[in-house]
Parts: sequence; C-alpha cells; structure tokens
Amino acid sequence: MQIPTVEQLLEARVHLGHLRSRWNPRMRPYIFMEKDKIHLIDVLKTQRLLEEAAKAIREIARQGRAVLYVGTKKQAREILKEMAESVGMPYVTERWLGGMLTNYKTIRRSITKMEAIERMMRDGTFEKISKRERLQKLREKEKLDRFLGGIARMPHFPPAAVYIVDIVEESIAVAEARRLNIPTFAMVDTNADPTQISFPIPANDDSTHSIELVTGVITAAIREGIEAAKAETLVEGSEA
Repeated sequence: MQIPTVEQLLEARVHLGHLRSRWNPRMRPYIFMEKDKIHLIDVLKTQRLLEEAAKAIREIARQGRAVLYVGTKKQAREILKEMAESVGMPYVTERWLGGMLTNYKTIRRSITKMEAIERMMRDGTFEKISKRERLQKLREKEKLDRFLGGIARMPHFPPAAVYIVDIVEESIAVAEARRLNIPTFAMVDTNADPTQISFPIPANDDSTHSIELVTGVITAAIREGIEAAKAETLVEGSEA
C-alpha cells in the first residue's frame, strides 16, 4: 500500500473543493486557502488522514470482515464497482435504497426473490412457463440485480465498515451506518460535515481522477489485509 505523494494528489485534483458559497464551516481545519472563490483542500492533511484510514481498513480486512463500498454518483459508479469486485467486497453503485442497513430483512427478501429467478433460469423452469411470464421475470431480475446485485452475496451482515464517496449525496447511507455504529470511511469534500465520519479523507469527490486515486489506496489496503490474513493462516497451518 503506497500513499500518494503531494504531487500525485495535486495532479489528481484532490485539492479542488467547492465554491466558497457552498462550504461547510466544519471543513475549516482541512481547507488550505481560497482561490477565485473556490476552497482548496490542504493535501498534506489529506495525505495523513488517507494513511490513517488505509491502516484502519487494512486491519478490518485482515480480520476477514466485509467493507461495503457506496458511491452512486456518475463519476464514482464504475470505479467503485470495479475496485470492490477486485477484492471481493460488496457495493452499492446505483441507488441507496432506504433500509439497506437498518432494515436488511426487507432487502434480503428482494435478494431471495432475485436468487429464485436465477435458479429458475438454471434448472429449466423457464422453459415451462409462458413467454410473457418469462419476460416479466427477466425484467424483474434485471431491476433487482441492478440495485441489489452488489450486496447479494455479502458474506456477513452488517458489514464491518462502509467506504463512501460523497457523504452529502449518500446522506442516508451515512445515517444508517451511524445508527448501527458501523465505522465509516469517506471522501469528504468542502461542502460536507467531516464530523459525521469515523475516518474522513478530505478530498475532491467530483473528479474521477481524485475518486480513483483515493479509492485505489483504500482498495490496496483491503487487498493487503486479505493477503496478510492468508499468510497468517498458512503459518498457523504449518505450525500445527
């Protein structure tokens, strides 16, 4: 896991915040200066807090626990989906459905329905129903998979942590995680309240380059944690 240099953070536009008129005063400690009415984030603090977040999330992954990735804005969707899948972690990148954490029983019923349709497709049941019914089932599965496919096989519930891009956009996810006392890791822009997050990472959450860089570090830390757990298991096995 390598923490980006200041130059890399600047190149990825991590430092570019929002207009002064949109700022959240609680971000004051992380703002370096204002230029052309835009707040600029102090990347030295970004660097330090990103390292702290990466170390903490690495330990969670080392313990074999799940980290839920959340980012539904256009700039974040594909990046989060790809990176979450690369380390076998659950994700929500289309729309946060209220209750995904606090009312998981209801969400689980929808996932079960999606899995039932998948079984019908595999065991030949689809060949025995009408074309119209088959089309309805396929449409239903497509919709369910779109919104729930990323958490359908979440190994443990609730997740041990949630990683979020844009806590203003994902305010419901933040609120649900806080209600369940789930640690949160998040990119926090100058228009957001960092005090809502366990491990805030001050950063531009609108730039794909910024999202990719920060999420890449978080994902690398998770991967390291997973590999460390595997290595520990091998050592324990050889000693037995």
